[in-house]
Amino acid sequence: MMQRSSFRAIGTMIELVVTDPAVEREALQLLRARLVELDAAASRFRPDSELSAVNSAARHRAYRTQVGTTLAAALEAARRTSALTDGLVTPTVGRALITAGYDADLDVVRARASRATSSLVAVPPRDGSLSAGWTFDPVRRELTVDAGVQLDLGASAKAWAADSIAAELAARMDGGFLVNLGGDVATSGALPSTGWSIGVADHHGAVLQRVCGAGQAFATSSTRLRTWQQGDVPRHHIIDPRTGSPADTIWSQVTCAAANAVEANAASTASIILSEDAPGWLEAAGVAARLDALDGRVLRTAGWADPTGERQPA
Repeated sequence: MMQRSSFRAIGTMIELVVTDPAVEREALQLLRARLVELDAAASRFRPDSELSAVNSAARHRAYRTQVGTTLAAALEAARRTSALTDGLVTPTVGRALITAGYDADLDVVRARASRATSSLVAVPPRDGSLSAGWTFDPVRRELTVDAGVQLDLGASAKAWAADSIAAELAARMDGGFLVNLGGDVATSGALPSTGWSIGVADHHGAVLQRVCGAGQAFATSSTRLRTWQQGDVPRHHIIDPRTGSPADTIWSQVTCAAANAVEANAASTASIILSEDAPGWLEAAGVAARLDALDGRVLRTAGWADPTGERQPA
């Protein structure tokens, strides 16, 4: 009998499903411990995090440092994500997010009524896009950041953590595991007899569709969840590095299936940025996806389950 637990951490909802209730307590302890480590390493909002120290040091000068193992793994996931999306999804959007008003935990940002535009002005990268300005050597765990570049790992760190934690749970304990970190879903271990039931929910939490997972990972990127007002201007957290502003897109959310959550999240986030070009890009990449438009239309790429469940994500 599957056991499901949920709680809030790292600014989002966390869900753990285990097929063997006997391991639930141990699994939850491991999950919570890894999330504490992730927050201490990669949070942009904690002043004592390792990433905040990097951003502080690089605010006015180029900076090079060797990072810890958790931040290194998150940075490598960010590097992979950037490579998979040709720089459309990049960690170098931290300064653009701050300029757009996302300079603290989202609850704090939303609590500011009619906040003024940030006085922080973005420094244009040398190549004219936000995808430049950093390098990472995973062997040496050496990070180099150009002057003025501020890193944000929100587009890849949760997905990496979902993959990593799911794999660790299966390596240490019996049974099957589903780890959902705010829409980044990874599974591992024994597959339930009927597969994993994955719900695609909208920004209100209403399940739009259920698909059967058979070991794939899933990720949903939304323009309606992490939102706030900057004065009278509505904002969301997905930055288009070509403009340095929240992406102007036709999609309310995009859900993708892939071999792991990092790849699924890279595809879903890039799709938001690509807007009308997303379906063709996803088809060319062979990514099964559901795309929900702001006007209510729903598009599905090849391999995505239709509403009756006759076809499952490949």
